[in-house]
Amino acid sequence: MFLSTYENKLDKKGRVSVPASYRSYLSNIGYNGVICYPSFNNLCIEAWPQDRIEKISNAIDSLNPFEEKKDYFATSILSESINLQFDSEGRVQITTKLLKHARIKNSMLFVGQGKTFQIWEPTLFEKFRANARKKSNINRASLKWEKQFNN
Repeated sequence: MFLSTYENKLDKKGRVSVPASYRSYLSNIGYNGVICYPSFNNLCIEAWPQDRIEKISNAIDSLNPFEEKKDYFATSILSESINLQFDSEGRVQITTKLLKHARIKNSMLFVGQGKTFQIWEPTLFEKFRANARKKSNINRASLKWEKQFNN
């Protein structure tokens, strides 16, 4: 899983090192890169393994081909996605378009989200994190545990 938060900076050539634990997880599931696209929920970059993008693509494909929402989802996610491959040192080159969307200039946070991760500008993430913490506290009763987790 993608857990924890790590801060890294762009190098002089515009590359950034993906955290070793994230690369290790991706490698263990057979990938040498990650699919990134601009989040439409937040000012950040969504980063997903190939299999997760395939699941969302399948969900989009299951929609009626003549409904507008199919085109909306495909355009918002699939047409904006880019496959970023790791170089020999575990770095990726994030596109200018993605960096601009997330308002990242130099420093960025890799934020674990379980089966995916996000890439944030640190100040924007801190504001989001504080708000998320408040809302999680308010809504904590809605997070249900199945019996298998009650140990």
